[in-house]
Amino acid sequence: MVRRTKEEAQETRNRLLDTAELVFQEKGVSRTSLNEIAEAAGVTRGAIYWHFKNKADLFDAMMERVTLPVEEMTGRAGDNSINDPLGYVRACALNILNRVATDPQCQRVFEIVSHKCEYVDEMAPVHERHIEGRAQCLKRIEQGIRNAISKKQLPSGVDPRSVAVGLHALIDGLICNWVLDHDYFPLADQAEMLIDTFIAGLKATPPRSTPSRSKTTPRSKARNSKPTPVSATKRSK
Repeated sequence: MVRRTKEEAQETRNRLLDTAELVFQEKGVSRTSLNEIAEAAGVTRGAIYWHFKNKADLFDAMMERVTLPVEEMTGRAGDNSINDPLGYVRACALNILNRVATDPQCQRVFEIVSHKCEYVDEMAPVHERHIEGRAQCLKRIEQGIRNAISKKQLPSGVDPRSVAVGLHALIDGLICNWVLDHDYFPLADQAEMLIDTFIAGLKATPPRSTPSRSKTTPRSKARNSKPTPVSATKRSK
C-alpha cells in the first residue's frame, strides 16, 4: 500500500509537470497560475501545493527533468583523468544540441525558457539559480579546455575562459533561435559541423593581442608630431 501511494504521488507529480509544460508553452509563464495547471491536470489545488511550494519551484522541477542529464554529462568535462578532454567537451556540446533537435520535451522546455518566461516577481529567484547554474557549466567547460591545452590538443595561447564563454554562447544561441523557428536552419543536420567549425578555430594559432592605444610607438610619434612653422625657423636663425 505504501509503495502504491508513492507511485501514485510520483504519477501525479509527473502529470503536473507535463501539464505545466503545455500550459506554459501556450500561455506563457507569467500568465499562467498554479490553479490553471491543477485544473488542466485534473487534480485539486491542494494536490499541486503538496508537490510544489510555488510556481518557481514547479518551474525549476520542469527544467531539471531536461537539464539534469546534461549536467551529469558536463560534470565530467573537467575530469583530469579523461584522455581526450577536447573530444569530451565536443561530445557534450553535440549531445545537448542533438537532444534538443530530437526530443519534443526538450524543445518545449527550451522554448518556454527562451521565449515564454519573464524572470520577475515570483520568478525572480529562478533567474538567480539559472545564473548560478550557468557559472557552474562555464567552470566545467573551462577546466576541460585547460586539460585539452595541457594534453597539447589546443595551442597554449588559447584562453580557457573565453573559449568556455564562446562555446556556451554558441550552443545557447543555436537553441534559442531554433526553438523559435525550426525552419531557421536544420539543427540535427548541422550541429556537428557548427561545433567542429568552432573547435577548428581554436586549433588555429590564436591572434596576438593588439598594442594598447595608450602606448605610442615611434612611428605614431612621428605622425602626431607637429611640423615647426617656417616663421619660427627663420626667427631662430
